[in-house]
Amino acid sequence: MNYRMQAFEGFDQVNAEDWHMVWSGSASPSPFMHIGFLRALEQSGSITAETGWQPQPLMLFDENDRPVAAAALFAKGHSQGEFVFDWSWANAFEQAGRRYYPKWLVASPVSPVPGSRLLATDTNAQKALARALTEVARQSGLSSAHLLFGTEEDHAALTELGWLRREGVQFHWFNRDYRDFEEFLATLTQPKRKKIRAERRRVREAGVECRMISGSDISEADWDHFYACYSRTYYEHGNPPYLNREFFSLLQAALPQSCAMAVAHADNPRRSIAAALVLLDVEREPSAALHATAPHKAAYGRYWGALEHVPMLHFELSYYTPLEWIIEKGISRFEGGAQGEHKMARGFEPVRTFSSHWLADGDFRAAVDRFLQREGMGMAHYRSELEERMPFKPSP
Repeated sequence: MNYRMQAFEGFDQVNAEDWHMVWSGSASPSPFMHIGFLRALEQSGSITAETGWQPQPLMLFDENDRPVAAAALFAKGHSQGEFVFDWSWANAFEQAGRRYYPKWLVASPVSPVPGSRLLATDTNAQKALARALTEVARQSGLSSAHLLFGTEEDHAALTELGWLRREGVQFHWFNRDYRDFEEFLATLTQPKRKKIRAERRRVREAGVECRMISGSDISEADWDHFYACYSRTYYEHGNPPYLNREFFSLLQAALPQSCAMAVAHADNPRRSIAAALVLLDVEREPSAALHATAPHKAAYGRYWGALEHVPMLHFELSYYTPLEWIIEKGISRFEGGAQGEHKMARGFEPVRTFSSHWLADGDFRAAVDRFLQREGMGMAHYRSELEERMPFKPSP
């Protein structure tokens, strides 16, 4: 089948229904590839050419002009906000007198969430999109192209075209039909249960209560409080936040049923002192409205921040309060973001992640390939070590 490729200069130029149809038909869609999320990034000015993320989304159409594939492509002026680190590659390339940036990137900006990146309604369209993306990279003259946190199918399509694969690890929590939080705790070894209960007790003894709010119950005042907490955390680490306040209002407007928030209150006087954001899966059926309210299969912990220091509050607000709520709602898994080996002590499990990399220069590609082979052996050993340190009691 012949496909027509169309490149756009921004997500506002993309027909939302076309993108939604392709997103819905993909193997593993997430809210972070939803057109509402991507447009909120762009419209708020958080992700633009000025911030080093120039959106240039691609779409493929079949012979009947029906949308069949799409990629959130960016011309990237730096390597910030990616969570798959290629700083050493950039330094080596530029020390050789070459220009590494800008580079091509297919990713959900500042969101290390695995899922479909070669959005496609079928395997043929997915492979056609992989070929189109490779040809765009080849003809552009840029140093490289990278696809981050895609599915195994995404990376298989790119590997066939000579892209290099890189593996990583994240830590996800899985709901095994727990009736409540205590039943989950019962699956852990005694030291892990004791540690979690002690951490939760310290928060309660500090006079702090935590609760979840979601959907239309989240007010603009709640978002104001969340943003104050979120931005303070970034500034305390010496960096401005990636996302501005307007982004979160646009996100709420675009995906209201995907937003949830854990909020901490101090009792005396009662005031909000911390918040953490959780995003939820959205309806994926092509015929459904863009703001549909289907049951959620996954929750994604994103940003947290606090205006006051309370020992162990981070663990309570980012993990335990959301997990209680997730169990109550019957959500099947919770993804807590990049890195974080400490999550294992709280019932999270190691999960493989993937990225793919195309490099224009043959010698540079060969050097990176050798590096990735060495890194891959180390990563396999690391995963084996993690498997030996699982927090759960042995099966009877």
